[in-house]
Amino acid sequence: MNKGELIEALAAKSELSKAAAGRTLDALIEIITAKVAKKEDVQLIGFGTFKAAKRSARTGKNPRTGEALKIAATTVPKFTPGAAFKAAVAKKKK
Repeated sequence: MNKGELIEALAAKSELSKAAAGRTLDALIEIITAKVAKKEDVQLIGFGTFKAAKRSARTGKNPRTGEALKIAATTVPKFTPGAAFKAAVAKKKK
């Protein structure tokens, strides 16, 4: 599912116009991105938690030359699924 398909599904499920659903999705993404960029957790009970996580410095390898190189520490976004979301995904269809 891509963003356009998600907007269509959101519009159908919530009885919003596609334009309103698109604006809603864009606002949600913008809010989550801004909060995680400020290193604040965004917790959606039953769905999951978006957070910023530190990735330690490490040694990597240049794929062309095989030469070792240092990769600096950085902050990356992380998503941890909630129990209800994990259960829904794991549920087998009969």
